[in-house]
Amino acid sequence: MTANPAQRLTGSGLQVLVVTGGIALMTAALLADQAWWDRHFLPLYFFSRADFVLGERLARLAGACIGILLILAGSPLRRMANRSTPAALGFGLLRLLLAAGLALALGERLLGHDYKFAAAETQPGEEPPRQPDARLGWVFTPSHDGKTIVGERMISYSTDALGYRVAGQNAPVDVAQPSILFTGESIVAGYGLNWDETIPARVGAALNTQSATLAVFGYANDQAYLRLMSELPRFRRPVAVISLFLPSLLARNLGDDRPHLGPGLRWLPAVHRLRLSALFRFLVPYHSEAKIEQGIQLTRDELLATADLARRRGAIPLVVDPQFGSETPVERMTRRRILEESGLAYVRVMLDPSWHLKGDLHPNARAADAIAMAIATRLRSELGRQAAWRKDGAAD
Repeated sequence: MTANPAQRLTGSGLQVLVVTGGIALMTAALLADQAWWDRHFLPLYFFSRADFVLGERLARLAGACIGILLILAGSPLRRMANRSTPAALGFGLLRLLLAAGLALALGERLLGHDYKFAAAETQPGEEPPRQPDARLGWVFTPSHDGKTIVGERMISYSTDALGYRVAGQNAPVDVAQPSILFTGESIVAGYGLNWDETIPARVGAALNTQSATLAVFGYANDQAYLRLMSELPRFRRPVAVISLFLPSLLARNLGDDRPHLGPGLRWLPAVHRLRLSALFRFLVPYHSEAKIEQGIQLTRDELLATADLARRRGAIPLVVDPQFGSETPVERMTRRRILEESGLAYVRVMLDPSWHLKGDLHPNARAADAIAMAIATRLRSELGRQAAWRKDGAAD
């Protein structure tokens, strides 16, 4: 059957559209070199650099292959369009759109429970359990004892009435005592470690001073700052405030699917999106250069504000930056921009890449001890300097 002019025009238009899409994909795959990926995809703590680069290369390869398939499919699609009537083409397109719409609606429904809020808000069955908090997003459930297996070890978790991780219900934090406060997330709170193996416990033992763990699993730096703001007034004699920063956790600071801080450290509510959109953003964590720059500025402001809170209460502010293995160029740039250029007091701890929990990338007890000893050494020096300054002042 000879195609009429309308059919030929439709077929040619379809071929041009499909081939153009294929060429665009191939071009993108060729132009998206490592420098482009590093500008738009931040390093992630739970993925090694090697895995990250492999994923990028596979994505480029997949894009190029799909582009080639689209280019090759252009002519067959044109011939099919030439043999079809406009009504048949329209009906086929309508069916395709309807099927796509139904698939999206079904996917949205099925993902309803997994992506209705921040992914880190709660993990079913995880210890210690978390509960929603209107200002922070989530906190540990207070007054809780629980056990779970991590890396083939039985791990005990206890939280006191204030929601701080403690050795047990019989050892709550005494806010009247001199205390070293720890802010942060699962590394500081001691995921996969028993209490006496955690960074706060080891520092407290080394300096013979009570430690108070304000850290909560899944926190970003803005949440850690907000929690410190609310909890610090409880403590009568804060000695130091320890914060954690890792360049590979910067991507978490860009999250807005939870209560978060915006420019000027202004509190903002969570942004709720379609669940499929949240899943796509999780699987493809692309960020514009402007968004990453904003994240760097906000993180620096949050850490500086944390240090200011500590100093106003007479406490020593200190940021700890644990580094497993060699530092990537992006991590080096991030650390320089946030920690060095801001003048923040920080201690960098180099760790053996093998010092992880079994089957998990969180620090094991050996790594936690190395981090704790670096913090204790720095605090001991700072406390000694303070004591000497006070002594000289009294003598004058």
